[in-house]
Amino acid sequence: MVFYQILGWGVFWISLILAIVLFSVYKKLYPVFYLISIALYIYTAGFMIDTFSFGKFGILTTLVVSAVIFMILGYYLSKVFRSNKD
Repeated sequence: MVFYQILGWGVFWISLILAIVLFSVYKKLYPVFYLISIALYIYTAGFMIDTFSFGKFGILTTLVVSAVIFMILGYYLSKVFRSNKD
């Protein structure tokens, strides 16, 4: 349990510092949101694994299912936003 708390706080602070640096260098907001989504994904997966006390198979299943969901969601959103630009 303590490992994922340390991981969560570590990911949060590293992402926060990198987001500030990226925003100050590029003056664009999308890299900041990209870092936020990665940090949120790591923290959420770690929280699920820790809360439900998954074994090796449960951890792999969680990561595979979440990766597939994000791939499908990314593909769908790229189509939606592309059609809105046209």
